[in-house]
Amino acid sequence: MKIEKKAWPELFQAIVDGKKNFDLRLADFEVREGDVLVLREWDPATKEYSGRTIEKEVGYVIKTKEQKFWPEDEVERYGYQILSLK
Repeated sequence: MKIEKKAWPELFQAIVDGKKNFDLRLADFEVREGDVLVLREWDPATKEYSGRTIEKEVGYVIKTKEQKFWPEDEVERYGYQILSLK
């Protein structure tokens, strides 16, 4: 299945450059391994698409709401870090 989403310019470019090999999204849609994420570059300042797109196959998917790794007070204090692995 193809899923189309907006991507802000700096994040879009990092994917194009091969520096960003992950994506953090609100889990308001269904996605599975093997789906294709179609990212369309979106400029939040102009509220317009640039016309650039990139397609990436979805690998591993984890939904964090279901995970209770840390106490809520620690999450509130520190937040999360998302790490890209090479």
